[in-house]
Amino acid sequence: QVQLVESGGGLVQAGGSLRLSCAATGSIVRVNAMGWYRQAPGKQRELVATITSDGNTNYADSVKGRFTISRDAAKNTVNLQMNRLKPEDTAVYYCNADISQTYFSVPYLYWGQGTQVTVSS
Repeated sequence: QVQLVESGGGLVQAGGSLRLSCAATGSIVRVNAMGWYRQAPGKQRELVATITSDGNTNYADSVKGRFTISRDAAKNTVNLQMNRLKPEDTAVYYCNADISQTYFSVPYLYWGQGTQVTVSS
């Protein structure tokens, strides 16, 4: 069974920083793309950033220049460094990962349980 476990959320003042981490555990042969999404109250879940197995990154326009996504392939982890946080960054942040459990299986997209990030003004 594969699980994604997130950590690092919390309360921070505007202009501050937080670092989120997400570890994929379980029976894993290969982790392909990994990413972070967020969902604010009353809004749809939206993409924050993604990173491929080759290290190519993609960011939402709203976080470019402030957030940095990275991954540790050896540990099957993905991180999100969030700087110059704004109140509008307040949301539940979810990580996801496209994971193959065997060499012949079709990859499946797993999601973490979410971690709350609150930015006060």
